[in-house]
Amino acid sequence: MKATVRRSGLKGEINAPPSKSYTHRAIAIAALAKRSEILYPLISDDTKATINAASSLGATIEVEQARKITVEGTDGRPRTPEDVLNAENSGTTLRFFTAISGLCEGAAVLTGDASLRKRPNSPLLGSLNDLGSEAFSTKGDGTAPIVVKGRLKGGETTIDASISSQFISALLIACPFAEKDTYIVANNLASVPYVEVTIEVLEKAGIEVPFSRSATDYSFHVEGGQSYELQRFTVPGDFSSASYPLAAAVISDSEVKMLNLFPSAQGDSRIVAILKEMGADIRWDVESGIVAVKGAKGTLKGIQVDMRANPDLVPTVAVLAAVADGSTEITGVAHLRYKETDRLKLITEELKKMGAGIEEKEDGLVIEGKTDLKAAKVYSHEDHRLAMALTIAALSAHGETVIEDVACAKISYPSFFDDMLELGAEINIK
Repeated sequence: MKATVRRSGLKGEINAPPSKSYTHRAIAIAALAKRSEILYPLISDDTKATINAASSLGATIEVEQARKITVEGTDGRPRTPEDVLNAENSGTTLRFFTAISGLCEGAAVLTGDASLRKRPNSPLLGSLNDLGSEAFSTKGDGTAPIVVKGRLKGGETTIDASISSQFISALLIACPFAEKDTYIVANNLASVPYVEVTIEVLEKAGIEVPFSRSATDYSFHVEGGQSYELQRFTVPGDFSSASYPLAAAVISDSEVKMLNLFPSAQGDSRIVAILKEMGADIRWDVESGIVAVKGAKGTLKGIQVDMRANPDLVPTVAVLAAVADGSTEITGVAHLRYKETDRLKLITEELKKMGAGIEEKEDGLVIEGKTDLKAAKVYSHEDHRLAMALTIAALSAHGETVIEDVACAKISYPSFFDDMLELGAEINIK
C-alpha cells in the first residue's frame, strides 16, 4: 500500500487508540494467571502476535470485537509449545515470551520475520542462563531463532539494558514463577517508563517489585514462587499513537481534540509537555482525558531534549522540529537504532528528501528548522512509526507526497489512516 498525501487542514475529535504497551503486558500476564478480562485492548498486528504466543503456551483466549479479551490462563504452568513460536514483527512478543518460555518443562523455539530476526537479544539470553534456563541463539549471535529450555530457578543476574527495556520487563513478568527469589541489576536502563508500565500491570495482578536506582542503574528484587491474579484490566489510551494526530494539527494550523488520554505510567504522555515547550497551544484536561490542540506552525520553536525515556516519540518530534524556528537537538536515543529499523538513520534520509535540514548523530538528531517542506516520494522502510511520521510531514508540504509501504501502520495504530481521513486529511490510499 502507498499513501498519496496533500497539504491539508484538520478539524474534529477522535478517540486515542488503546495502548499497545499495556495490551502486550496485560495479555502476557493474563496468560500466566487464572481467568482474566482485558477491557478495550488494542487489536493490532503486534498484539495479535502476543495473543498467538500466549495461545501456543496453553492459554485460551477469546477476543470480542476489540472490546474485551477473555483469557483462561495457565496459572504459572505454561505448556511446551507444539510448534515454533512466531513473534512476527513484534520485538515485545519475542522478548517477553523468550523469558516466559523459561517456565516450560520442555524446549521452546522462537522466531520472527526477517526484520525481527536481526534484532539483538544477547543480554536477555545471558540473564536467562544466569537464572537457570538454557537459552541461546541458533546463529550464535543473539538474534532469533532462539531456543529456551529448562525452568527458571531464580538467583542473581546483571544485565546491560541500554539496548532495550523489554529485556527487564520480560524478566519481571517471568521471574515471579521461579523457584527462588531473583535479583536483577539493570545497567544503563533505557526507556524506563516502559518498565514502570510493566510494574503497574504486575501490581494489578498482585505482584510487588521492590527496586532501587543509582544514576543509570536499577536493582530489582522479584520474590519467587508467586502467582498472578489479574481479574480485570482496562487498557488506557496510547500517547505514542496520539502523538501523530496531535503533531499533525500543530503543523497544519488545525484544531483537533483527542479523547481517552488519561494519566498513566506511559512516558510518552511527555508529548504534551514537548508540544508546549515548542510553543504549541495545547491543553490536557486530565479529569476528562481530553487533549485539545490548536495549530501553531508559525510559532513553533526549536528545543534541546533528551529523549532516552521516550524513543518512540522521536520521529514525531523530528517532524515538528523540521518546521520549527531554530535548532532542535534530540539526544539520548542511540537505542533507537535497534528498533524495527535504524530509525535515526532512516528518519534522517527520508526527511532530507522533503528538504528538511536534519543531521544524524551517534545518539540523536540535530534539526535546523523553519524548513518549507516539499513534496517527495518517501519510503516507510516497513516501519510503522516512520510511515505515520512521514504522513504528518506530508500534511504540511507543498505538493503531493507519496509514501510507499504504509500498511505497516496497522502494527501499532490500525485506524490511523481512517482517523486522519475523519479529521479531514487529504490522503489517498491504494
